[in-house]
Amino acid sequence: MLPKLHSFLLLFTLPTISQCAAEYQSPAESIDELNPILNGAPESNFYALASNTSSTLRYPFALKADKTIPLDGYERLAEIEIDGQSWAVHEDLSNRNGQIVFASKAGEQRILPKTAELSAPRADARYPYYAGLNISEVGLALDDLLATKLLQNGEPDEDLVRSTIPPILRGRVTWTSIIGNVQANDVMAVFAFGSTRSFQPTHTMPELGKYTSNRTEGFVGGWMPAVRKVFPVPDGENEYFETILFGDVEAPDPFQIQTWHRMAHFSKGKVVNVTFGHSYPTFSKVQGGPEPAAFYRALFKFGEYWQKHLADKVVVSLPDQSWSDMVSYAFVKELITRPGGVYPKYGAFDRDYAGSEYDGFQDVFTTSLSANLDWGRFEQAKAVLENYYTLFVSPRGDIAMRGPQAGQFGLMLSLLAKYALYTGDTATLEKYKSKIVATAGVVVKLHDEALALPKSDAGYGLIHGWSESDAALKADPGVYWKPYYANSALTARGLKDLSSLPLFAAESADWLRRSKLLVDRTVESLRASIFPGTNPPYLPPMPGVKKTFRVAMAAAPNSSEQEWPHRLYTELLHANILPNDLQNQIHNTCRAYGATSMGVVANVAPTPYPDSRDILGFISYGYALSLLYQDRIDEFVLFLYTHRYHVHTRGAWNAAEVAQTDGLSTRFCNPAQLTIPSIVRWALVLEHQDLDVDKLYLGRGVPRTWLATGRDISIKGAPTRWGKVDFLIQAGAEGRVTAKVKFGGKVPKEFEVKLRFPKGSKVGVVSVNGQAAEVQANEAVLIKADGSVKEFLIEAKKA
Repeated sequence: MLPKLHSFLLLFTLPTISQCAAEYQSPAESIDELNPILNGAPESNFYALASNTSSTLRYPFALKADKTIPLDGYERLAEIEIDGQSWAVHEDLSNRNGQIVFASKAGEQRILPKTAELSAPRADARYPYYAGLNISEVGLALDDLLATKLLQNGEPDEDLVRSTIPPILRGRVTWTSIIGNVQANDVMAVFAFGSTRSFQPTHTMPELGKYTSNRTEGFVGGWMPAVRKVFPVPDGENEYFETILFGDVEAPDPFQIQTWHRMAHFSKGKVVNVTFGHSYPTFSKVQGGPEPAAFYRALFKFGEYWQKHLADKVVVSLPDQSWSDMVSYAFVKELITRPGGVYPKYGAFDRDYAGSEYDGFQDVFTTSLSANLDWGRFEQAKAVLENYYTLFVSPRGDIAMRGPQAGQFGLMLSLLAKYALYTGDTATLEKYKSKIVATAGVVVKLHDEALALPKSDAGYGLIHGWSESDAALKADPGVYWKPYYANSALTARGLKDLSSLPLFAAESADWLRRSKLLVDRTVESLRASIFPGTNPPYLPPMPGVKKTFRVAMAAAPNSSEQEWPHRLYTELLHANILPNDLQNQIHNTCRAYGATSMGVVANVAPTPYPDSRDILGFISYGYALSLLYQDRIDEFVLFLYTHRYHVHTRGAWNAAEVAQTDGLSTRFCNPAQLTIPSIVRWALVLEHQDLDVDKLYLGRGVPRTWLATGRDISIKGAPTRWGKVDFLIQAGAEGRVTAKVKFGGKVPKEFEVKLRFPKGSKVGVVSVNGQAAEVQANEAVLIKADGSVKEFLIEAKKA
């Protein structure tokens, strides 16, 4: 039975598994084989990296013989053999986060850096919790008081955002990390001391359990899923315990995750004791545990395995290496949690949310397809698309999931268009054309129903349907079958985008007509629905209501038609079909009337409670996208920081579906994990959302403080509908900022380069390829191009 089930699952995962056999190429080397990548993570970030020869350097995983680093002072640990070649294993013990280096007799090296971040940092006296406000005041207020405080001086301070509320300390799950591989259909959870459900490190190193107060969480390999926990000894002079564990990447087991473990005690730069384990406790002393060489051989294979699986990801360089690592780790997490790397899972390990009842959830599909496309992971995007349209979409366009969400049908259509424009692969869409047309047919039928209503009906011409999957489980699901503006907005976006593909020429005229009708009707209805006498103007999530969502939900807890307003507003903003004034008024409504928390979309409860103001980890990325389009960059930066530090656990980077402002959280979910990759990409390279507008935005969301470091901020080979784009921006001496843009394919008719000079500076003289250029009011240079030039140098001086 098991082999058959395994084969069935692999049938839909082979495209990704085959990547294992791809020729190895280090992504970092494609930026610059000669120079290490600058890290520059601030010490206050608690994110520490390997020392190399300097604590600010991060080297590529693979170094050729003529580019290796010196290993003077490194401890030689073991010697292993890989494919007939001998490799010596070295570790830098001069500091707590020294890297592990494999050096071959042929002169090559493989480098695995270590990271560490305090899992539960103490409150910082410089930054009082809740910005000095009472927690109940924050929780019960309509206005997002913390956002207002953090934005009062413009772009928020990263340290201040990190320290304003407690980090996630506990939640509904007790595990801290998960490990595994791509080919298996399950994961293994890791707990506080580095134990799993099958292995206890304290069996061979019981002291681990004594020193938990300042535990750090991190990884070996920077972003690779080798969990690393460090337990400092109080008052010990450079003394600490460490456990490292990772999933066996060569194991063929369909469900079980074989695991490798190293438990070590270090003091004053020396190894005091070290033990090793594999999967289970040693059965007997006669049997014994694994040899050190077996562990290091597995670690070597682990490093090469994960490099291959992320070899296609676009290369990004940021002043703080941890942001780059978070982007990569999110894709690793997705590969581990998806059976065979492809079959969808909302969560992991626990029945909630790893149960099969969540597999067809549209958000799992749309967030994955979007993020993988944005980062050039086209094979994974194709595998995800084929899997979903094979197993979860019926010939009638229905999806195999309780409670289909009306707006998400539109987002699915939009992303299918993006897939074709990015990859050029229309053959895959042609393969599923009938199902795709049927997907569009679902919203077309809903639109016909809306047009059949009397024009006097508030919902006339607007898509009626569930916005949230959970509506299907309510006692009366009909309460939530309503003309939410988000339904029409995302439908309009999807129909318009998909109609741009020649493959759907027969349907495009009707889709475009409907898209325009939906946009016009949504705008007309929204303008007519603004609550009179409100300041700022209150825009409801649906027409025909007289109460704000907070008042309506309080009056009918768990049975209000305005339930889940966070999704309603976020998806409306995500579609970006409204005029700028309405789009901005929606943002203002969210900020002022209870739909955001610390700058991120709030998980709005039926009744507010005084001890928390919940932060929504998933769905909310559409809100951040709209902030960029509306040029509300300080608010975008706040979203970026809040999501990173208060939706993710520190060091282990588990992203919660919902996080509370008091240090609690709900379960991990993949759509929340993929938020950071999406918004980091959009901060650097962002296309105008309307396909008929030939415009690109570069560097629009880059924080001023990142530029102020003087280190390069770059992305190489970012896919767009015009082709690949390279973008680099860097601040130099004497108030100079330089940006470089290179188009590998077509050149958009116009593109904007944002010059967010550090605080206290203003943009002065600017030139583009040596010619004087005008700076717009939003600190950007708008460059108009005719396609004859593909490389641009933008040079700016402060005023």
